[in-house]
Amino acid sequence: MVVHWIFLAILTAFFYALYNIFIKIASGSIHEILGAVILQMVAALLGGVLLLILKIRGTDMEISPRGIGLSVLAGVFVGLAEVFSFLVFAKGVPASAGIPVIIGGSVLFAGLIGLFFLREQFSFSALLGLLFIIAGIYFLSRTS
Repeated sequence: MVVHWIFLAILTAFFYALYNIFIKIASGSIHEILGAVILQMVAALLGGVLLLILKIRGTDMEISPRGIGLSVLAGVFVGLAEVFSFLVFAKGVPASAGIPVIIGGSVLFAGLIGLFFLREQFSFSALLGLLFIIAGIYFLSRTS
């Protein structure tokens, strides 16, 4: 069964939305670091179970020092993002403003990194989209 990438991307966006909503709701009830550690432990447990299932099925897995190093860096930055998400929402920022700023900001930064460091090409409409994200972040930050 072939699943189109857009379906997977939309499902991923839904998971990220719930992830951020649960961080928002938890932020007033748990220390930021403890909340982030619990989140990461559960994510590691889930990933470990899925990895075990793949190994039992005999799935061939590519591994390289570069892949490991980049995965470690991604883990460092997702850990920092989780802690700072808890910090943002502990300030009482509403989910309707904080989540779009965090997600929109990550899209903006990823787009700029892609453009300037990965040398990816952008269309005029993509650049216009980044400008709309900047405007959205500005307007959302003024509502809180």
